[in-house]
Amino acid sequence: MTQRVKIALVGCGNIAQSHWKGLQAEAPQIEVTAIVDTHTERAAAMAEQTGAKAYTSLEQALSTGDFDAVDIMLPHYLHEETAISAFAAGKHVVLEKPMAPTLDACDRILAAAKAAGTVFMIAEQSHYWPDTLKVQELISSGAIGEIITARAYFGNAAGIHTGPKPWRYELAKSGGGICMDGGAHWIRPLRMWLGEVDEVVAVTGHPKEEMEGESYARSMLRFESGVVAVFDALDGGMFIGPGEEFRITGTLGELVIEKGNDGHLIRYDETHPDGEIIMSKRPGRGPASFGYELRDFSRAVLEGKTLEASPEYSLGELRTALAIYRSAASGQWEKVWA
Repeated sequence: MTQRVKIALVGCGNIAQSHWKGLQAEAPQIEVTAIVDTHTERAAAMAEQTGAKAYTSLEQALSTGDFDAVDIMLPHYLHEETAISAFAAGKHVVLEKPMAPTLDACDRILAAAKAAGTVFMIAEQSHYWPDTLKVQELISSGAIGEIITARAYFGNAAGIHTGPKPWRYELAKSGGGICMDGGAHWIRPLRMWLGEVDEVVAVTGHPKEEMEGESYARSMLRFESGVVAVFDALDGGMFIGPGEEFRITGTLGELVIEKGNDGHLIRYDETHPDGEIIMSKRPGRGPASFGYELRDFSRAVLEGKTLEASPEYSLGELRTALAIYRSAASGQWEKVWA
């Protein structure tokens, strides 16, 4: 029988369904044997769905459960305590981004991971998006020449929220707003394509009044290479029109990743001034990308493979978000790695 990683899913919110679907489709070497959630009914429902055993506390699961690794999908303020407990028990850990809301907490988590000597991954699915990787390949091959500038846009219509206040709307639980949370998925590809961010200048706002963290940000990111890119993030307005998620402009051409379910990756150059569709965007997004990252995690555990991105690398998105917050307060350029 092929060796498998037995894993506990910790947290049964909406993101857990995406992880579960991704596991089923793309990570056959992972077997879900435990479910952990403080809400008894929610844990029981997901245990029935996955065929795993339900627990209402991580402590209980660690003492009696049968698993090698944990997949932590909890509110940001719980990341540190949960990850350190898992490391203390000798478990491999995959942890949803951000690692933690503060750099001090990240340092403590990384120290615990080092002491445990187990595999540690920060889940950032955009690192595995097929269109992200294709753009990286095209840039590396010189397909659009030297990069002049780029733009990333992460936008959602706010809609009308009803029901209990989501934890993401509370700063004490989230640590930040749209830049620290969903915006990280757009900052990561920029870093993959353009290198490390050196400094940022930004403004932020609160069009979604019930959300304590920023629900709007407009920023410029200056990379160590000298390239300047724009990063925009918005959770506001009743409707968002068509456009693009990414635009990368080079001396020989331009790459555009369109927004929406029917969006494409398009190259514009001398041969294709009206655009050449390189690939459809949506295949490989959604639950599949969670499966890609978890398959990478399983190979690291079972085969000793080096992860595509180290947990330390994930600090780039967190540090960029924190620098955006400092810049919005100071009105000046703020260093990311200072």
